[in-house]
Amino acid sequence: MDLFLPAVVAFALSCIAVTVAKPIAVKAGLVDIPNARKHHDGHVPLVGGIAIFIAVLFAVMIFLPKSQAINIFLLSAALIVFIGVLDDKYDLKVSFRLVAQALAACMMIFGAGYYLENLGNLVGLGDIHLGYAGIVLTVIAVIGAINAFNMVDGIDGLAGSLSLVSFVSLAVLFGLANSQWAVVPMLFVGAVLAYLMFNLGWPSKRISKVFMGDAGSMLIGLSVVWMLVIGTQSGHPAFRPVTALWIIAMPLMDMAAIMFRRVIKGQSPFKPDRDHLHHICLRAGFTSFQSLLFITSISIVMVVIGVFEEIVEVPESVMFLSFLFMFFLYTLFIKHVWKIITWYRNKKS
Repeated sequence: MDLFLPAVVAFALSCIAVTVAKPIAVKAGLVDIPNARKHHDGHVPLVGGIAIFIAVLFAVMIFLPKSQAINIFLLSAALIVFIGVLDDKYDLKVSFRLVAQALAACMMIFGAGYYLENLGNLVGLGDIHLGYAGIVLTVIAVIGAINAFNMVDGIDGLAGSLSLVSFVSLAVLFGLANSQWAVVPMLFVGAVLAYLMFNLGWPSKRISKVFMGDAGSMLIGLSVVWMLVIGTQSGHPAFRPVTALWIIAMPLMDMAAIMFRRVIKGQSPFKPDRDHLHHICLRAGFTSFQSLLFITSISIVMVVIGVFEEIVEVPESVMFLSFLFMFFLYTLFIKHVWKIITWYRNKKS
């Protein structure tokens, strides 16, 4: 199937949904208000996630045949968007959000029949089969992916841009495998591009800004992990499990590093703060847009490495070790970043 047309239709539907939803959100009080952690001007409608979901929902009905897996995916996505909207409006407890995320994972596992049973040949001794233990790992993976994209949603365009990198790579890998699932990530590409147009004020800054909200970032995290599980665990896998790590490398590394630092400090791993990579970039003197370009560029490099290694069939153990090495370099950089910045500033002066 031509993947360009579905993306264009999703883009148009998302634009319409944002335009219609903005005044409704303002009247309903579904807006983001500046505070100590959120530095923006005015009350911004939190409709990006709703618009993306509506666009994908209708586009799926147009371009994909009905199936149980598609229906369960849409139901789980609707649940996450609903919980996200409630969280945007009422700031729900972390425990409530985690229960909803686990429920969405169970819908994928028991409703659609997809879970992480085979991790591939990660250590060079043959495929690692988890059996029913994979059900628990899948729940953890879904919660992890949802919160990874939720945590990077800290500056304009970042969660959307990182998701675009992941969705494009998924479309490429599914496309190379001639899978009908290639349509789904392309629908998200079109819908997210429309959101970014409003969020970043392109092509004109006069466009009224909207935010993705927790509804959007959690929807993206859920959708990416759905595609990763389907791509690696279906009857005819489109790519190997280790490649999934590279597809979400940037959000995954940022989340793992920040949660590790919080635990070391004796804090809740879900405690909000301003120590993410995008916050560090801003404190280092980068503008919001420069930070966006920098972090997105790193993500593109990571994904290109992973997709290239998948296409040329680099051994999975080598891919896994190289991913761990990149994560080590990332954590080392984060740990010493202020020393690097201080040295650079002193050198300039």
